[in-house]
Amino acid sequence: MDKNQSIAAFGALSQETRLDVIRLLIRAGTEGMAAGEIGDHLGVRQNTMSANLSVLAHAGLIKFVREGRSIRYFADFDGIKGLLTFLLRDCCGGRADLCQPLLDEIACGC
Repeated sequence: MDKNQSIAAFGALSQETRLDVIRLLIRAGTEGMAAGEIGDHLGVRQNTMSANLSVLAHAGLIKFVREGRSIRYFADFDGIKGLLTFLLRDCCGGRADLCQPLLDEIACGC
């Protein structure tokens, strides 16, 4: 992920509902959630949720698959990893060994 993509991702995450959505989808893991389920779980109207999901997808933080008339959303773990990698690329003055405990803690086997 480059600087401009990271700015878009942080912009997407800077709104409360979108932050709640990404955290919810991370918890949902590889099963993801239907758009209606996300809205119901967070108490957000369908049209508002649709706009928020669009912003997150455009920022590369979520992905989706159409299932008939429904759309299932998933956390885009590659996009999230790209954002974290961008942030930590030069951590600790190039001494990656100093950052290893942090990297181990946030590593996901998803």
